[in-house]
Amino acid sequence: MQDILVLYYSHRGSVRALAERIARGIESVPGAQARLRTVPRVSTVCEASADAIPDAGAPYVELADLEECAGLALGSPVRFGNMAAPMKYFWDSTIAAWQNGSLAGKPACVFTSSASQHGGNESTLLSMMLPLLHHGMLLAGLPFTEPDLAHTSTGGTPYGASRVAGSDGNPQLSETESRLAFAQGKRLANIALKLSRP
Repeated sequence: MQDILVLYYSHRGSVRALAERIARGIESVPGAQARLRTVPRVSTVCEASADAIPDAGAPYVELADLEECAGLALGSPVRFGNMAAPMKYFWDSTIAAWQNGSLAGKPACVFTSSASQHGGNESTLLSMMLPLLHHGMLLAGLPFTEPDLAHTSTGGTPYGASRVAGSDGNPQLSETESRLAFAQGKRLANIALKLSRP
């Protein structure tokens, strides 16, 4: 079995819902399994620290997860057109993985959620691609061969799955958002399996 890391940060639940749906897409591919992980919140108080184990949801990511994965799906909510600080903080700590080439040549995709249709989804997806490119990863988007991409009135972009949660932060995915996230997970798993063959 090939482990595909689904690494996300979720504040109100929408990114977590996308991560879980992407994981379902990954696990629909024989020979692939999803490894869900998250990152702790970042505090402005220097003395603050997160518990070693989150209260709910996925365990916190460890650098070993990067080394062991055959592919990566990376998700964060939109923060002014960029990934959220906790996710950026994590990537800033991956210098050793970068030096070792732990992620080089592995496929990756990105996903996000915002409150509004034009809330910065695409720029956030692009911002998440930057550290992955520096790590030598191979980026996979969502092609327009996915019919929902051309017809969605909610989330979904060729850069990656997305959610438009509304001002109330409703984490319930629309049907098209759900299908696109599943398709992205399935696509990532298929690519990872093809790349891992000798």
